[in-house]
Amino acid sequence: MKKDLIKVNVSGMTREEWLEERRKGIGGSDAGAILGLSKWSTPTTIYYDKLGELPDKEESEALRIGRDLEAYVGSRFEEATGKKIRKCNYILKDAEYPFLCANIDRDVVGEDAGLECKTASAYKAKTYKGGEFPETYYSQTVHYMSVTGAKRWYL
Repeated sequence: MKKDLIKVNVSGMTREEWLEERRKGIGGSDAGAILGLSKWSTPTTIYYDKLGELPDKEESEALRIGRDLEAYVGSRFEEATGKKIRKCNYILKDAEYPFLCANIDRDVVGEDAGLECKTASAYKAKTYKGGEFPETYYSQTVHYMSVTGAKRWYL
């Protein structure tokens, strides 16, 4: 990863403080929306959110479950690959373009790589059969690679 990343420690932040910090730049989940690939957000909603003109979204049950299961997904990744991971308690910002941010799920230890932990309903199993993922997830990982300089991102 890049050595000159700007790191904003989020470990002591409230949800509101974290959301406010995220508004200061374009993150990985914003990338797919800006490209028109997201079914949850649009370029226009990203724009108004960054201006602080939209109310904070309530955390949905699906988002909460996904966040709560990150540790489990990470441990299964370690089990399946033999790789070690660690949680990243920072919003990472590109030093040259500090409006580009990354809220990464995990670093892969000893490898220039990261891990994005995703979960989905069992009803979506056919969608992901064969290793295919939504384009917005790919744009998120490419964004993270751009910000961090990592050579690989696991999804």
